[in-house]
Amino acid sequence: MPFRARRHALSITLKPFQLILCIALGLWLGFAAIALTVWLALHFAPQAIAPLSQAVYTLRPAPAQAPQQAATPENPMFEQYKEILRKQEMQQAQEQIESNPRNLSNAKCQFWLQQNRTAPTEKSRANVLEFCN
Repeated sequence: MPFRARRHALSITLKPFQLILCIALGLWLGFAAIALTVWLALHFAPQAIAPLSQAVYTLRPAPAQAPQQAATPENPMFEQYKEILRKQEMQQAQEQIESNPRNLSNAKCQFWLQQNRTAPTEKSRANVLEFCN
């Protein structure tokens, strides 16, 4: 007599309340497991690591002392580089303001742009930034 496997449909039915209860229980147990792990690690790890960290500290060579720099002004070439960068940023901002189509219809912006082109001063730059942005 040959062996025949019988196929039966397995039907599982869970009521919504049971499903919610199972999920809540799983979340709570997961949280409890994480909290217990963290507590155990904080409670026992410093005691276990203390001798090891002390040994590493004694074996580590002393850090090399950085040479003391005198209070001298910065490199003049670096100062010149920063000045050039500042001028380039101002020029790019000016070009961006002039190319903005919204500023073409603003009379105050146009006035201060023209003033800044002909006689650039701090006041004209400040007014361009105020009226053109």
